[in-house]
Amino acid sequence: MEKIHASKLLAGLVPAGKLTSDPEVALVTTDSREVKPGCIFVAFPGERFDGHDFIDAALAAGAAGCLCARMPKTLRSDKFYIQVEDTRLALRALASAYRDRFPIPFVQITGSVGKTTTKEMIAAVLGAKLRVLKTPENFNNDIGTPLTLLALAPEHQAAVIETGMNHVGEIRYLGEMVRPDIAVISNIGDAHIENLGSRQGILQAKCEIFENLRPGGLAVLNGDDALLRGLDLPFRTVRCGQTPGCDVRITEIADHGVEGITCTVTTARDRYALTIPAPGEHMAYSASMAAAIGEELGLSHEEIVRGVATYEPAGS
Repeated sequence: MEKIHASKLLAGLVPAGKLTSDPEVALVTTDSREVKPGCIFVAFPGERFDGHDFIDAALAAGAAGCLCARMPKTLRSDKFYIQVEDTRLALRALASAYRDRFPIPFVQITGSVGKTTTKEMIAAVLGAKLRVLKTPENFNNDIGTPLTLLALAPEHQAAVIETGMNHVGEIRYLGEMVRPDIAVISNIGDAHIENLGSRQGILQAKCEIFENLRPGGLAVLNGDDALLRGLDLPFRTVRCGQTPGCDVRITEIADHGVEGITCTVTTARDRYALTIPAPGEHMAYSASMAAAIGEELGLSHEEIVRGVATYEPAGS
């Protein structure tokens, strides 16, 4: 996060002149254990712990102030306290406004399986040319996504944001913060079908990603997924897969065991002989999507090939 005065960061939440102090802030956190001097602590009520119980500890550890839904009994004169109706919604508003400070391409990814792999592959490819912010492991929800966006800094030239869901409305909620230039769906499976009723219901929930796709944006889909193949979208759309008719074709997949796979990816512009240092045919789909996005953002042939070859699984 770039250093920013609290008054500017909180402008949408706090009337002008209402802050008791205006320190520079370089971190927003919901975890009192991660507090650093000058940060803002956001108190979240969770299933096991309520962040409001840790406000005093966070301030004692150096937080400049806090966002909270209920005020502590005792207030410190050297700290600021911003009371809001819902800290979850306040964090979303904070992240959304901060995201607008960065005129860089945003890629949002969802899918039933493989979204983390796809996120890491896209970040690896774009990283061959650009300085990329990507979603950290397990940060793809309503807390992790705004915290990821609040980690944007002046050096970043692109952002790759993974978003997960298990109920209708969640992808829409996250997309309202991300507002992607490129929206990616890796596939439609059976995950969370108990909440969504059918694979068609899962498709509809995943398609919420397009509601916040910016004008002129690009949709990138798994063209071998029957449900995704049938989508008719009012956006430029690239389908990646082995099926004839895909805009980006995957061919010549060869499995080399633990060393990974090789494949050929052919786009309307170029043909890429790719070496992917991870096993499994599914890796070719992530690589083909990353190649399509790399082309969209102006990467060269060599940069795309090199980026795929540097892929590492999340957490490695």
